[in-house]
Amino acid sequence: MKRTLTIALCFVLGAALLASCGSRKKTAEQTSEDGQMEAAAEVAPAIDSAKVASLPDEPKFDIVTNFGTIRVKLYSDTPKHRANFIKMAMSGFYDGILFHRVINGFMIQCGDPLTKDASQKDKWGTGGPGYTIPAEFVPEHHHIKGALAAARRGDAANPLKESSGSQFYIVQNAAACAALDGEYTVFGETIDGFKVIDDIAAVQVGARDCPVETVKIISVKLVEE
Repeated sequence: MKRTLTIALCFVLGAALLASCGSRKKTAEQTSEDGQMEAAAEVAPAIDSAKVASLPDEPKFDIVTNFGTIRVKLYSDTPKHRANFIKMAMSGFYDGILFHRVINGFMIQCGDPLTKDASQKDKWGTGGPGYTIPAEFVPEHHHIKGALAAARRGDAANPLKESSGSQFYIVQNAAACAALDGEYTVFGETIDGFKVIDDIAAVQVGARDCPVETVKIISVKLVEE
């Protein structure tokens, strides 16, 4: 119980925010403005705006991994995060990205484009598209098992608790993550694939809670109903 509480508190205080499998340096904060603009411009090719406009209020996506598929539903009352995830997913931004941080009994985290490049491993956990998203805290949305939530930098550097433009985590243990309510934006939930979450959480990890074996997103696909 003490271990669970300690892990949760560490996450709240920033140890889990955009955490890397390598260097402790805040590499993302050192990126030049030009580099950030360039990264943002290269986020993804254009997507079908008409198709996006026709999506249901709470669209579903399949996060297809090499461990199986996790089906998630996005919330309509976190519109900025909803729109951003749709853009990232439908443009293929997440294809090939690794789960770079896994804590069994807590959560699994991914979304860093740097994980596509093994030579950048010391920077894994610091990457993103070059922008952040304003926090969207909804009291009714809790860190339930399978909750889809946005990672972010710690409070000292990020007092408004703005979310990463691409990194997110999926809750494996609701009790351990309960302290994160109101600290990180929860913008969706898992509706199928809970065993896949558990299987990923159970992999062997090394430094910075980085999986020893490859745990990869193959694609994120819109569920058309």
